[in-house]
Amino acid sequence: MTVSADRPRPPGARPRTGSPVLVFGDVLDDIIVSPRTGGAPGTETVATIRHRAGGSAANTAAWLGSLGVDVSFVGRVGTADLQRHSQLLANAGVVTRLAYDAHDPTGTVVITVDGSSRTMFTDRGAGASLGPDDVPDDLVAEAGLVHFTGYTVTQSRSPVALRRLVGRARQAGALVSVAPGSASIVRRFGVSAFLAAVHGADLFFPSDETARELTGLDEPIASATALAEHVGVVALVADDGGAVVVSRGQPPVVVDGVVSRWVDSVGLVDAFSAGFIATWATSRSLGVAGRSGARAAARAAGVAGGRPPA
Repeated sequence: MTVSADRPRPPGARPRTGSPVLVFGDVLDDIIVSPRTGGAPGTETVATIRHRAGGSAANTAAWLGSLGVDVSFVGRVGTADLQRHSQLLANAGVVTRLAYDAHDPTGTVVITVDGSSRTMFTDRGAGASLGPDDVPDDLVAEAGLVHFTGYTVTQSRSPVALRRLVGRARQAGALVSVAPGSASIVRRFGVSAFLAAVHGADLFFPSDETARELTGLDEPIASATALAEHVGVVALVADDGGAVVVSRGQPPVVVDGVVSRWVDSVGLVDAFSAGFIATWATSRSLGVAGRSGARAAARAAGVAGGRPPA
């Protein structure tokens, strides 16, 4: 499965100025558990528990909207949650095209957080039946960039459907952006198959852990450089919200994290991706876009959950 049958665009390619961003994929409910004391199996553990709207793709759309980007989001929720999730995204400045499922509830993720480490228990719910062919033609035709996550790659009902979506984006003149998600997603799908699926994407936003899974390399610059053989621009996001940004033919750019207050790491890469994309539309500078991503990631680290503060 390949993202595009066309050749990858030049690494400096950017969205059409003023064109909307289209985000497609997961919208979920997060239950975030932060233990306050050490626990043992079979015992009661005191914890801080927060309920937040989530989903990597929906988080990115919300951060884009909060940054003033013209952004639309396509996803699927349970019938009972259609109004709530539509309103939450609209409050962040997102134009929503949410489908609903009368049989399956909205997907839910239980996230246990320990510092920068987290463990996720995921039920995709209604989102599992969402496919690339569900993205409306009118939104694709208007988009300057189409963004999706590793969940779309690994759970697409057909590789042909994903190719069709990317083909429609290319035909409209849009760039393609991918955030691969967790290393476990890549591991289950298979590294070679995943790299083939995202080959030719214009922007790629792996975490440090996911980049190691994809390349087998521990050093971030080496890992990002290896991934840049498959995509246009790689922004490898570090645990502190900084990044290594690499584009073929250009020296790597190291962006320091600027987190001043740490609550949790949920949505860190989602926010970074949004900050980078928001600036990439008007600037070809890897450093400028990377610093914009780092600032958004710092905001995400300072709030509970993966969405911008209301």
